[in-house]
Amino acid sequence: MEAIMKRSNAKAGFTIVEILTVMSIIVILITLLVPSLNMAKRYARGVRQRAQFHSIDVALDLFSAAWEGYPPSDANDETGASYCGAMKLAEVLVGQDLLGFHPSSRFRRNGTDGTAATQLYPKEVDVGTPAYRDNLKARKGPYLQLENANAYKLKHLYWKGKVGNFTGNEFVLCDVYNRVVLKPASDDAVGEKIKGKSGMPILYYKANTANTLHAATTNPLSNNIYNCKDNAELVDLGFPWEELRASKHPLYKDPILTGDWARFYECTRDTKITTTVRPYRADSYILISAGFDGEYGTPDDVFNFGE
Repeated sequence: MEAIMKRSNAKAGFTIVEILTVMSIIVILITLLVPSLNMAKRYARGVRQRAQFHSIDVALDLFSAAWEGYPPSDANDETGASYCGAMKLAEVLVGQDLLGFHPSSRFRRNGTDGTAATQLYPKEVDVGTPAYRDNLKARKGPYLQLENANAYKLKHLYWKGKVGNFTGNEFVLCDVYNRVVLKPASDDAVGEKIKGKSGMPILYYKANTANTLHAATTNPLSNNIYNCKDNAELVDLGFPWEELRASKHPLYKDPILTGDWARFYECTRDTKITTTVRPYRADSYILISAGFDGEYGTPDDVFNFGE
């Protein structure tokens, strides 16, 4: 009996070789599984991004039906102030204060009607006044539900003082990739959301249907259907997670130094048309998300058109 017990006890554990073998198998399985999980995560985010673009498409179609055309996307407003396509998109869909679009808008950065010092998007100090209530009655929308809009002020996306020629109070619609940690600003109003994460701003370009070309010319205004400079100043702000703006997005090129905008026009070229160079959605607009890596102009960018 004692001999049998000894033999039984001798086989109660695992040898070092067996343990190492099992650990090696686990490591191999994890190595194989992690890339698959990352691919699944990227795919799911891509589906969410396209769903967000679909919501924006529907909202812009509602706006176009009501106002007989899509909103402009010029880099500046009529006074020359920096107010790019991404910001005009946000104003149309949610308003400059998230309370809806004012039909008298001239797409001015300062929110006036362009003919007088009438503030179309009054400040909180006016809440409760008859003029404020009348203003809200005149608003249209928001055309896009706020929970789907991902609307944030520029000053909460980029480091303090790193918003270029913008004021920082301009709203932009952000994508779903949540690459950016929101940052507090010194002039925040009570109740402003300054915590959490956000995606990168969604770029908006309106087609000029009077033009015919789609090429990286020295002057993108010259007969091109899309003007690549509509959001150039926003793209030039760099990466929100780099305080010193050390890097540039691949999509950005300085037209004064290089005149090279080939990446934008190549990314938005309709490859199904082989007889001539034409953009996707030559009769409407293009939306661009920076994608999973947060960089505009890389292969994982997401557009509102299929390829």
